[in-house]
Amino acid sequence: MLDGEVRIAIVLDDFSPHLTTKKDSRVGDWAAASNVEFAYTPTNNSWLNRIEAQFTALRYFALDGTDHAGHKEQGSMIRRYIIWRNKHVAYERLREVVDRANGA
Repeated sequence: MLDGEVRIAIVLDDFSPHLTTKKDSRVGDWAAASNVEFAYTPTNNSWLNRIEAQFTALRYFALDGTDHAGHKEQGSMIRRYIIWRNKHVAYERLREVVDRANGA
């Protein structure tokens, strides 16, 4: 249980499983009791969720134009990208892709 004096905001896009508080009150009841607020981004505005730009870059560098033989190979490409990304935080081309995704 969270400290009642600390207010937590959780940002969610309009992906249907995130909207369960409208169908099932248990999550909403827990949030109210725990001083948690769900903030939903407007429909078709996932760019407001800051993590989306990171997925755009991952897709651009590791997945676009590929035809992986299976999930294992695809997972390997994603892991290799994450390792590379963590070593090249200031890489100019990566910065351009992330900035473009943030401004979309």
